[in-house]
Order: sequence, then structure tokens, then C-alpha cells
Amino acid sequence: MKIIVDAFGGDNAPVEIVKGAVEAVKKLSDVELILTGDEQAIKNILKDEKYDGNRIQIVHAPDVISNDESPTMAIKQKKESSLVVGLDMLKNDESIVGMVSAGSTGAVLAGGLLRVGRIKGILRPALAPLLPNLKGGKTLLIDCGANMDCKPQYLEQFACLGSEYMRNMFGIESPRVAIISVGVEDKKGNAQVHETFELLKNNPNVNFVGNMEARDMLSGDFDVLVADGYVGNVALKATEGAFETIMSVLKSEIMASGLKGKIGGALLKNAFKRIKERMDYTSVGGSPFLGVQKILIKSHGSSKAKTIVAAIEQVKTIHEAGVVDKIKAYSASVLDQGE
Repeated sequence: MKIIVDAFGGDNAPVEIVKGAVEAVKKLSDVELILTGDEQAIKNILKDEKYDGNRIQIVHAPDVISNDESPTMAIKQKKESSLVVGLDMLKNDESIVGMVSAGSTGAVLAGGLLRVGRIKGILRPALAPLLPNLKGGKTLLIDCGANMDCKPQYLEQFACLGSEYMRNMFGIESPRVAIISVGVEDKKGNAQVHETFELLKNNPNVNFVGNMEARDMLSGDFDVLVADGYVGNVALKATEGAFETIMSVLKSEIMASGLKGKIGGALLKNAFKRIKERMDYTSVGGSPFLGVQKILIKSHGSSKAKTIVAAIEQVKTIHEAGVVDKIKAYSASVLDQGE
């Protein structure tokens, strides 16, 4: 299967992105990659790598979209950028199943809408990262930044999209859906949450279990967490930051505890390593932009080679599960076709 990688998207582009592509073709025997970006720069990195040259193609795209540019304007004006060239190929070439980019989040999302297009019946596509939970599984957060201001009808569709994703990706027959709110009681939250609550409570296609406080995001008691992009992004970043802070505090306290603390830390080294691996978001790959016509993965801006490999694997897994086609069928049969 063919997958596009935006070689010039992200803080560590192009070196880490290209190295990730090389590692991916070594690991995944049935994947061919198309790298978009400055051809000579990509070749300069590849010349020192050992890989199957028949499985990595370069498409020259000299421009780069930066994080400080207006996403919509950049997508419209920078038609020779690594992102736009990749998105156009994704839309127009049926043999290409998906794309990975660690570039500007706004540009990736705007490009997904303007260049690839949304599935008929989807009011607003949503960014949906997977979070590790305490029960060893995954919890989907939808939305986490694509739609800052949402109508309750958008949130209702996010619940449907998230449920369909978890059903097809993880075999969860009836995913448990909750709204992120300021309390678990039915009447908690703002007007948006109140109206969304009523919509989901009366939606027969969603296993709605009520409101959820943000402290329970990683409990494993929920499969899909629904929020507008503002709340979802704050919750996601706060969770990531809290984990990193806790690990840093643990390390500093162990080092400051003298010989006994250091011995104890050494004895627990493997346990700490397992905890870090279990909670490491970089091992997931990225966040799928659910509701667009093809698979589009937005990886973290600081992605290194390991994360790019995981994101490419993510595209492969989503494709093999037929998620996009199933969302299209679900949308046609269930979701409101009104705009």
C-alpha cells in the first residue's frame, strides 16, 4: 500500500522524518512510501541510509508551511509546499491510502478539509488521539483541536465518529461514550454540554454513559471522550504535562534522597521504564483526522523517527480495518445529511 509522508513537516524535519520513513519500510514489508519535500535535501539524507530504493519515492515540493502562517491562506497560496502537494496526491490517486504529517496542525486540518474533503453527512471532521488508560487499553479523545467552537450537533456526531472508530479498530461492540464536563451529574456543565447531553441520551446509535470529570480521562472506564476542540486540547496537553512533571519530580526526588534513594531508584528502574513506555504518546503515532475522505494522520510537531514509524503503522492498520469506508457507510445510513 502507498502512503505519503510530509518530509518537511515538524520541528525535526526533514532528518527525523526521512529516517522514520526508512525504518518504516524496513519494518513493514507491504508498504511503499512517497516523501514530499525538497528532493535534493531528502536525497542527501537517504544517501547514508540502507533501504529498498524501490519502496521510497520522492516528489519534489520546494515550499514549506511554517507554524506562524495563516493555515487557510498557506494552503491556498503555497501550492508547491510539501503538505499541499501531498494532500493533492492523496485526494487524486486512488492507490494512495493515507498520509502522515507532523507539520502545522492548523495547516494539516485546513488542508484536509479544503484539499481532501469531508465525507458526506459529516458536519465537522475531528482530530481524535488515542490515550493510554489504567486498564491497559486505549481511550479515544474527540475532538482535540480541530473545532474550537462547536454546536451540540457537532459533538453528537463526534460521539458517533468516535464510536465507529473504536468499534472497527478495537472490536469494542458498544463503546462507552462520555462528555468531558465539570461534574458527573446530569445538570453539570455549560449550555453546550447540557444540550449535547440530551442529544446523546436520546441517540440510539451511541452507548452514552453520561458526564465525566477530566480527572477520570485515563481511568479506562470510558472508550470515547467527547469535547469541543478547545476543551479537548487543554485536557490533552494538561494530561501530557502532568505525566512529564510527575516523572521529573520522581527522578529529582530519588537523586536527592541520598544513597538509599538511589539504590531504591535502581531497583525500580525497570518499573519506571515500563510506566514511561505505557504512557508514551509518541509510540501511538499521531491523531487521525476523522471525517475526511482519506486517512490523514497528524503527528506531534516534535515527532522523531520512532513516532513517524508508528504513524505509518497507524495508517496501515486503519486502512486494513476499512475504517474510512465504514465511516462513509455509517454516515450515509445513520448521520443527519443536513448541512
